[in-house]
Amino acid sequence: MESVLIDLAEDRVTGALRLDEAGTVYLTDGRVTYAESPAVPRLEDLLTADDRIPAQAVRQARQAATEDRPGGERLVGQGVLTRGELEFCVLSAVLDAAYFLSGSAAHHRGFRPGDRHWLGPQWYFDVAGLSRECERRRAQLDRAWPSGELDTLPVVPLARIPAQRVVLTSLQWEVLVAADSVATPAELARRLGRPAYSVLLAVRRLAAAGLLRVPEAGGRPGAAPIGTGTPAPAPQTPQSPQTSPAPQTPQSSQTPSASPALPRRPKTTGEPRAGGEPREGAVGSAASARWLPSATGDPADVNLLIRLRNALEALT
Repeated sequence: MESVLIDLAEDRVTGALRLDEAGTVYLTDGRVTYAESPAVPRLEDLLTADDRIPAQAVRQARQAATEDRPGGERLVGQGVLTRGELEFCVLSAVLDAAYFLSGSAAHHRGFRPGDRHWLGPQWYFDVAGLSRECERRRAQLDRAWPSGELDTLPVVPLARIPAQRVVLTSLQWEVLVAADSVATPAELARRLGRPAYSVLLAVRRLAAAGLLRVPEAGGRPGAAPIGTGTPAPAPQTPQSPQTSPAPQTPQSSQTPSASPALPRRPKTTGEPRAGGEPREGAVGSAASARWLPSATGDPADVNLLIRLRNALEALT
């Protein structure tokens, strides 16, 4: 798919690329403006997930969309949602569909010149940037849980977890509440009105935290070890009171014991280094490193973050 998109981008074409049954990619002047796939929730599902935006208004905007006034402009003009909400939903939908399209083995069925998505262009993505984002997401999934067996299996929470307390994100909580031991991550994403990739990442992190039942090597379901996806060491059997070692008698002053010095706690300055990395000893830096996106100095990323900030401000 990427090679075909690169050729279309070089020709600065406008139209729709059909990828068998995997989905469709829309381009405007050689840049991707929308992508859709049956493997992810539709944009309409994302817009109407919390019932704040009426589904009837979205359907009417789609039916009345024209090239001069696309559906996105109608939704914003009628006050159904703000410009920031629309751009944020389109951003989530396109990146979601692009990730699953990039991993499919579909062949392009044909290109329809001049075809446009009913929303109209809201974001412009270059093909190389989309490819880098798909690779970043794939690596993020592998860091969370380095195996794809959970991606298509039903999500089965454990009835009893081997921990006193757990800390969950709001999406992880939604996944656990909605999981019925039958629905797969893709089905849960449609049910919750959430991007499929976000649900997939939440499922892998829940498995790495030992909160989900995962298949063992022999195909039987088993509990996931606590950690970051690597097998946990075998637990040591605690010694019984009868076999506990006797307390050591203190040594005389002539033969002092060579007890190791207690480790010193590093200073918790928390001041960031250049590039966004915290200094050594920053509070929580090691525990939260895998949950935070890596900071970059790419101007394109900076502009993207600024637009995301504006979109999030519009949501409040």
